Amino acid sequence: MTRGYRLGIDVGGTFTDGVLIDEESGAITVDKVPTTPAHISEGFIALVERLAERSAVDLGELSYIIHATTTATNAVIEGTGARAGLLVTLGFRDVLEIGRQVRHELYNLQTEKPKPLIPRQRCLEIRERLDYRGRTLVELDEESVATAAEQLHADNVESIAVCFLHSYQNPAHEQRAAAIIRGLYPEMAVSVSSDIAPEIREYWRASTAVINAYIAPVIRRYLETLQTRLVDMGVKSRLHIMQSNGGIMTSETAMERPVYMVESGPAAGVAAAAYFSKLMDLNNVVSFDMGGTTAKAGLILNGEPQIRSEFEVGAGPWSGAGLTKASGYPILGSVMDLVEVGAGGGSIAWIDAGGLLRVGPQSAGADPGPACYQKGGTQPTVTDANLVLGRLNPDYFLGGEMGLSVESASTAIETHAARPLGISVDQAAMGIVDIADVMMLRAMRLVSVQRGYDPREFSLVAFGGAGPLHADRLATDLGIPLVMIPPDPGVTSALGMVVSHLRRDYRATRIQLLDSPDLAAINEDYRRFEHEATADLTEDRIPLHQIKLDRYMDVRYVGQSWKLRITVPGGELTSQKLPVLRVSFEEKHEQSYGYSVPDEAVEIVNLGVLASGMIPPPALREIPRGDRSAGAAQKAVREVYFGEIPGRVTCPIFDRQKLLQGNVMQGPCVIEERESTILVHPHHQAEVVRHGALLLSEVS
Repeated sequence: MTRGYRLGIDVGGTFTDGVLIDEESGAITVDKVPTTPAHISEGFIALVERLAERSAVDLGELSYIIHATTTATNAVIEGTGARAGLLVTLGFRDVLEIGRQVRHELYNLQTEKPKPLIPRQRCLEIRERLDYRGRTLVELDEESVATAAEQLHADNVESIAVCFLHSYQNPAHEQRAAAIIRGLYPEMAVSVSSDIAPEIREYWRASTAVINAYIAPVIRRYLETLQTRLVDMGVKSRLHIMQSNGGIMTSETAMERPVYMVESGPAAGVAAAAYFSKLMDLNNVVSFDMGGTTAKAGLILNGEPQIRSEFEVGAGPWSGAGLTKASGYPILGSVMDLVEVGAGGGSIAWIDAGGLLRVGPQSAGADPGPACYQKGGTQPTVTDANLVLGRLNPDYFLGGEMGLSVESASTAIETHAARPLGISVDQAAMGIVDIADVMMLRAMRLVSVQRGYDPREFSLVAFGGAGPLHADRLATDLGIPLVMIPPDPGVTSALGMVVSHLRRDYRATRIQLLDSPDLAAINEDYRRFEHEATADLTEDRIPLHQIKLDRYMDVRYVGQSWKLRITVPGGELTSQKLPVLRVSFEEKHEQSYGYSVPDEAVEIVNLGVLASGMIPPPALREIPRGDRSAGAAQKAVREVYFGEIPGRVTCPIFDRQKLLQGNVMQGPCVIEERESTILVHPHHQAEVVRHGALLLSEVS
């Protein structure tokens, strides 16, 4: 039997992380290299080569290679997507310009909406019309479709989105328009709204199709380049891409529907947190992922990540599911319930016009990076602050592969923060950390308290290169009793990919009252979705016994704009099961908003099936057992500034690679490893448990 290996590569804003895991032994090889912003694929390929060399693995033995990337997100945020056009129903040319009535800054009269990704001159009208039930009022004018396609082609457009009114009820006109375009220009990328987001709400559907069209050529070129390079290196396995919903998809699917990979990196982190929560028997978890550019918080209930039906991309310093503030571009589709803030290790500290210290959302990124990297950066960052406070080892960053300059970090903080504020460098550095912590606390409250959950009843799973430095303090401030730090936390998101499953989402709008629905039609929809899912996953080489189908409904009170997702049991849906669905909705509404209205009419908005191709996860290797004393793993002492204790404290420094299961370390102390550093505050302790994970808790 051929030995198999899984490889996960996560390209972040500052570092590119990789995990190679032996499916038979559970042995893990991890590595991290600086991201190469100018040519993202270069860092990716370099890391693949390094991991293969370090583990002595033949790349032909890879059974899965999974990739998460910010390429799609960056194309939208930076405005570097393809030159695209949009075809709409006659009279709806201004759908992108009008957008929504919501303003992301309610009291700012000068606030501006996001600039449409496709300008008005490339939004062309097509004569056709359906009514709200999908019945044809005006037949599709095929000649006008051809004329519009010719006009856009002459305007050097390489991608077209098609979004007609009420196409979610009847996709025939959109499908025929797409066929005409492809017949005329086979090289043209075509994004059809009824394929990508078959749901009610015209602007959201149009925005989703437009984003897909805008990034499709960029993603196709990127993935084709990667695939070619991997084949040349001897890789035989298919390239898979992480999705926003926490599943993976083939690169071929990603090329057609790249909008599904916009939040691939953050979703991989939540997937990893869910994996470890099950491994450690922690049912309810807040995931905390702090990297070089951003920090992300997610919610996991009973071991399962929470999924939402819409989110925004490019929403400024605050983004994610549930934060639809009209400051970004809306997307319809399943996404991990997470909140992302511009507070990572590379987030820049600055003084605003009022003389107040601020942190982020601007980031030093990978190039030039924080001042301590000595690559040209002069602005102070969170990483610089942690280094100055003694929390980071300047000689052991990336295991000593990359040296850090305390002097450069101190100079940056003194010049841009301490001196303008009239305080010491230590005070300014602690202020930078405190402000970053406050921003991250807000994100964690948004996914817990705002969702109706008490964080004191949750555990915190913290990871990312910078996450374990801040986790202990954040958990204390939120009242979370237990923090779990996975093994190799600096590359946990990459590990999340190799333990994820193939996933596809099938859904459609079917508005009807929950108390008296058309059960025959609903059951037929569910059967159709499940048949399509089984066929698609079988084509993706998933055996039938590894296919898992989960039904759901998006439900709301009649008259509401927003909906909540509830689980629907398998099998035939009967009238006897409807009251159970009503109770599920009431409970979720009570949980989310603090109230429910039992006498109010409830309506179904969308039906859906989330299909998973269950790939058996590899077993992680256990570490040897020891006693409570971790003395053998101590390698040094260092003066560390904590903030809650005046001045600096002499702390023992432990080497995580030498820790044994059962070891306990009393805070204050620092635990170092190649890709990350764990800070244990005074009156806390860290205990080594299964697989080398660390449990941090407060001690009396």
